[in-house]
Amino acid sequence: MVDRVIATPAALELIALLKQQFGPDLLFHQSGGCCDNSAANCYLPTDLTIGPYDVHLGDIGGVPFYISASQYEYWKHTQLIIDVIDGHGGTFSLEGATGKAFHTRSRIFTDAELAELERDMAHHDNPDTSS
Repeated sequence: MVDRVIATPAALELIALLKQQFGPDLLFHQSGGCCDNSAANCYLPTDLTIGPYDVHLGDIGGVPFYISASQYEYWKHTQLIIDVIDGHGGTFSLEGATGKAFHTRSRIFTDAELAELERDMAHHDNPDTSS
């Protein structure tokens, strides 16, 4: 199975720390820029409303990861790799006080991976079809 979003060990460690500090119910949203730096931001569910124009890419560290549909159109050919860097990232993200920041890296999917993702989407949209 090909994942649209994955996390490095450093990111998983920071997610675990945030869960200890804020509780298990967190979510990520990949920012589109402006004041929150085109970064993966971590929120409490009460801090951000996920709507019909957000795409769930998967989970990292047991936390759902979303991106806006318009951003997804730009990123859908890539795997997002969530990492951690020293410093302060988005001002809205929960890790701000830790001196660490989530950082999004990416790589382009291979043709085989894209084909697998398309098959998975077709099966998800029409689960009664045989593979």
